[in-house]
Amino acid sequence: MSAQIISGKEVSAQVRERLKKDVEKMKLQDLNFRPGLVVLQVGDRDDSNLYISMKLKAAAEIGINATHMRLPKTATEEEVLHSITEVNENSSIHGLIVQLPLDSVHKIDTEKVTNAVAPEKDVDGLTSINAGKLSRGDLGDCFIPCTPSGCMELIRQTGVSVAGKRAVVLGRSKIVGAPMHDLLLWNHATVTTCHSKTTDLAGEVGKADILVVGIGRAEMVKGEWIKKGAVVIDCGINHVPDDTKPSGKRVVGDVHYASAKEQAGFITPVPGGVGPMTVAMLMANTVLSAKRFLDSHQPGKWSISHTKLNLQKPVPSDIVISRSCVPKPIDHLAREVGLLCDEVELYGKTKAKVQLSIIKRLQAQPDGKYVVVTGITPTPLGEGKSTTTIGLVQALGAHMKLNVFACVRQPSQGPTFGIKGGAAGGGYSQVIPMEEFNLHLTGDIHAITAANNLVAAAIDARMFHESTQSDKALYNRLVPLNGGQRKFSPIQINRLKRLGIEKTDPSTLTEEEITRFARLDMEPSSVTWHRVLDTNDRFLRKITIGQSPTEKGHTREAQFDITVASEIMAVLALTSSLEDMRQRLAKMVVATSRSGQPITTEDLGVSGALAVLMKDAIKPNLMQTLEGTPVFVHAGPFANIAHGNSSILADKIALKLVGPEGFVVTEAGFGADIGMEKFFNIKCRYSGLRPHVVVLVATVRALKMHGGGPTVTAGMPLPKEYIEENLELLEKGCSNMRKQIENAQHFGVPVVVAVNGFKADTEAELDLVCSVAKAAGAFDAVRCSHWAEGGAGAVALGQAVQKASEAPSNFKFLYNLELPIADKIRIIAQKIYGADDIELLPEAQHKVELYTKQGFSNLPMCMAKTHLSLSHEADKKGVPTGFILPIRDIRASVGAGFLFPLVGTV
Repeated sequence: MSAQIISGKEVSAQVRERLKKDVEKMKLQDLNFRPGLVVLQVGDRDDSNLYISMKLKAAAEIGINATHMRLPKTATEEEVLHSITEVNENSSIHGLIVQLPLDSVHKIDTEKVTNAVAPEKDVDGLTSINAGKLSRGDLGDCFIPCTPSGCMELIRQTGVSVAGKRAVVLGRSKIVGAPMHDLLLWNHATVTTCHSKTTDLAGEVGKADILVVGIGRAEMVKGEWIKKGAVVIDCGINHVPDDTKPSGKRVVGDVHYASAKEQAGFITPVPGGVGPMTVAMLMANTVLSAKRFLDSHQPGKWSISHTKLNLQKPVPSDIVISRSCVPKPIDHLAREVGLLCDEVELYGKTKAKVQLSIIKRLQAQPDGKYVVVTGITPTPLGEGKSTTTIGLVQALGAHMKLNVFACVRQPSQGPTFGIKGGAAGGGYSQVIPMEEFNLHLTGDIHAITAANNLVAAAIDARMFHESTQSDKALYNRLVPLNGGQRKFSPIQINRLKRLGIEKTDPSTLTEEEITRFARLDMEPSSVTWHRVLDTNDRFLRKITIGQSPTEKGHTREAQFDITVASEIMAVLALTSSLEDMRQRLAKMVVATSRSGQPITTEDLGVSGALAVLMKDAIKPNLMQTLEGTPVFVHAGPFANIAHGNSSILADKIALKLVGPEGFVVTEAGFGADIGMEKFFNIKCRYSGLRPHVVVLVATVRALKMHGGGPTVTAGMPLPKEYIEENLELLEKGCSNMRKQIENAQHFGVPVVVAVNGFKADTEAELDLVCSVAKAAGAFDAVRCSHWAEGGAGAVALGQAVQKASEAPSNFKFLYNLELPIADKIRIIAQKIYGADDIELLPEAQHKVELYTKQGFSNLPMCMAKTHLSLSHEADKKGVPTGFILPIRDIRASVGAGFLFPLVGTV
């Protein structure tokens, strides 16, 4: 009786249908996900091209995104290895095949190239690691070479059980024979491997219940060798002469098919047997690799290790603590929180930048809970917002085992080298290494310095050239001849359109149009753009520029600001993408023309260059806390002249990474009347994010100062009022805390008060603050000791925050953007500061009229006010009443997206 034919075409079709369904399921998990496969070819062999086209066709049918990477015959081993490394590091690729043979004019070590493929992408199963795992029986943790895997699938189709059978493998190649032996062995067959040197080969073959042949000799195995009823799998592909074929040859296997099928119970044909299965199993391995990738990179699924603190008493200095802790390698932390290798740019071992591409990858992932840390009105005694932020995330992560990210600002070197010191937190609640954190990190602030000063240089150069040249000469400089032709740049085309000139040929402009195009006609006294330096260099606060003889007497008074005060810093913090940043940078207003028109960086022609200078600064910086929880450090706008919050981008990425049950804790600068108000009305307005909880930080001693406690002098011992129990003074000062709780409640978000404890605080004082806070409407109020105990000292705070995040909230903005400028300022002054009214001084009134005319009146307000009082007078502590808030001037940060009124003498 003739053997039953096992059709590889039919079985491979079934496998492909199954794989199609698997790919569809993956897409349901993540709409943007597709398994990725790269076939790397060196040279241009016809047979290789045929095999590759079959693979690409099968991949397309299944839904795999397959790419053919072709290197020329001149490719060197180094070039091949470099291409493999690129694919290894590309997270969208899950399978890499190196098509053999390597058809290069240079000598290439095939073994070295094969082993360069990352084992988790080695869908051919040819690396030594995958081969080793297969030989050890780790079948669930490796890739099985495609031909042996296809053979097993064909054997399964017969219904013959492998277990307990005697199997013979004829051939010992790394691609078929050796892995086939291992596969049959671990499926419980008794296996003999034979080869051309085997004595009595026919006798050995005749013992086989299952025979797999891959020896590479045409029709070597005769029918009379085969045991009656055996399963015969023929892996051979050979060409023999055949005059009846147009090509003069035909394809045969290693088994003499005609005689063998009379003996065997089941047999594979050649062609149409093992060949289609090899391609199908290659696709199966690719889909399996993609599944493994998805499973191990599920958003919000973290496997994070936490660093155990070695607490010392008394608590050492911050730098001693920081240096006593060995941080995890930052690439290790990145993997723990679900970042892929190609989404992370390492800056040494302890800090890294994160690519913005992650936003698209995780766009379908629900956000985590969003928490903002703010404080009572600051005092020289310090309230500890940064320390509380870090302590809280250490508690939520290392102790409550929740996914959590801290998102904090990068400190300026001005305050760092001044009296304030660093901003990394303190005690056992710090970002580490603190030196890296505090001292220019990855160079973002230097990029802002360079970009800002480019604008300043462009302003003065433009005014100089306009004052010393004719319209024609100026035009020729702006649109120079290049190869005998003039051509407008895209940025110049945009300027022409804004001027209402719909022309693209420089030679067609009229004289009047040339004048309008070439002359910005800036009024020197209207220039609002200052040079910057990230050092508190007080002698540069007011300077005269243009004193070189080359400037021909074009001097003017100017000033340096600190870099973090640059509008570019505010743009960085409020941007949502590279394209959005480019547009915001272009909209920055630097001066006004003599005719009253705003002059922008786009008019100056430098906005593209600014975006290039800022292309790396836009990526958030990844660091860690003392207890190994992740931190994004990104952007550092001041909270008096800007909005005082870290970047929207860092918050958005972190909210995706932590997953729906996780937390992102960010900090708003200064007290709740400044940083928190701007967080809600400016940052949340632009980000679209809605916070779940406000954490309001207070200390007993700071509240005593608000109650009328004596002035504190730096370097002098604290007055006894701050180190001895004084409930009366404390209760009086709690008025400031009540007001700041009320301020948070204006936005409809639950408030948890964190009472940051000091060793001089008494039980009665701490209890008083907590009870007053709850009576004022706080969701909860808890004591914290995270400075001395790390995350363990903030667990109660973490639990309160977790509960508050589940409470109902009704977030709302304080004012409507369509209101007139003065009305928006008045609402903030009355509702947040407690003022009776506002007074617009003449310059401020002029700016209201100017900005309304220029179309900027619908921007949010970013109040520039002293942070030391709810009022405009720094020495007025507690809750001042009965005051009129003076607005002396209003300035525009149009690119960042706000107007900033200057309050009092700030």
